[in-house]
Amino acid sequence: MSWFTDEKLRLEAFPVARERIFLAHAGVTILPRCAADAMRNHVEAACLHHQEFGDVLKDVARTRGVCAKAIGAHADEIALLGPTSLGLSLFANGLDWKPGDELVCYADDYPSNVYPWAALASRGVVIRHVRPESPGRITPDVVAAALTGRTKLVALASAHFLSGWRIDVDAIGRLLHSRGILFSVDAIQTVGAGPFSVENVDFLSADAHKWMLGPLAIGIVYVAKRNFERCRPTLLGAWNVRSPEFVAQEEIIFEETARRYEPGVLNIAGMYGMKASLEMLVAAGLGNVRLSILQVRDALQGDLREMGFEFLSPGETEPLRSGILTCRHPAKDSAALFAKLEEAGIIASLRSLRDGSRWIRFSPHFYNSLEEMGRVAGVLRAAIA
Repeated sequence: MSWFTDEKLRLEAFPVARERIFLAHAGVTILPRCAADAMRNHVEAACLHHQEFGDVLKDVARTRGVCAKAIGAHADEIALLGPTSLGLSLFANGLDWKPGDELVCYADDYPSNVYPWAALASRGVVIRHVRPESPGRITPDVVAAALTGRTKLVALASAHFLSGWRIDVDAIGRLLHSRGILFSVDAIQTVGAGPFSVENVDFLSADAHKWMLGPLAIGIVYVAKRNFERCRPTLLGAWNVRSPEFVAQEEIIFEETARRYEPGVLNIAGMYGMKASLEMLVAAGLGNVRLSILQVRDALQGDLREMGFEFLSPGETEPLRSGILTCRHPAKDSAALFAKLEEAGIIASLRSLRDGSRWIRFSPHFYNSLEEMGRVAGVLRAAIA
């Protein structure tokens, strides 16, 4: 069932549930009421004051704190930047690469976690790819097979955007660190959907507009403090380079914290939305959030399996499954089934593999209910009958 035991409270917190069943949190999320209210309150206040009035800078610090709590980091290691590709590009371009250095990534990852790394080939970096047996199923053994004595960094997603397979972040991170290799994680498909730890991660980027239930173009960029000097900021401005009294200095000296990666003013309205949503998720308990997501996801998978659907995603007993459930029916066109869902007010995603096959991706969150999953199953049952 939904984490909300009171239907009235659920509908107040997530007004979208009054009109439709929203199951596309792996794409671009709807906003919960708390996020919309927080953003609206700031915008209204900015009609009377400048946009960094009063307690805004204090709230920036508080936001760093809640972001740090969500991933097990220190607030000084958090930059408030989005989209995800911005953080990944900062990592890729900020390291000191030498010709012949090797980087490992996944060619069938979401493009944002491919292009920043692939572009390093122009600097003489050798790009190697992990080769899992099925989309996104990247185990420590799969990673180990791609490593050589010249591997400098491995860049992976915490969960595959299409299949929903999560990686064992800690096991892979320990493997890499034992060999002196850096680890970058695109965590947009898991942060906010359950507990997360950066204990064995060097760099992380995750925009708020998916499982964090936040707005677009604001997110978490994490750089472990031990890597501040190793990953040099490549975007420079008055915010991250010390400029006392706004006077430019002869020497470039970066801020001591992760502010060194924020070159200028932040997306403050978006920050308030992300802060409100994350505070709600942390208050609910990220462990509880994951359990609720998996409960409704697994119920839907069971119903679809009975109807003959096949899955790109792992089964209900797989520990490394995520909230993403991607499926298709062997005898029915996925686009036609997707259209039936849309007609019924059910919002999912239609996605394709490199081979051109089309799949329907469901990605419920902790406020979705078992009753809603039953309605989704009913629509699809009628569509394939």
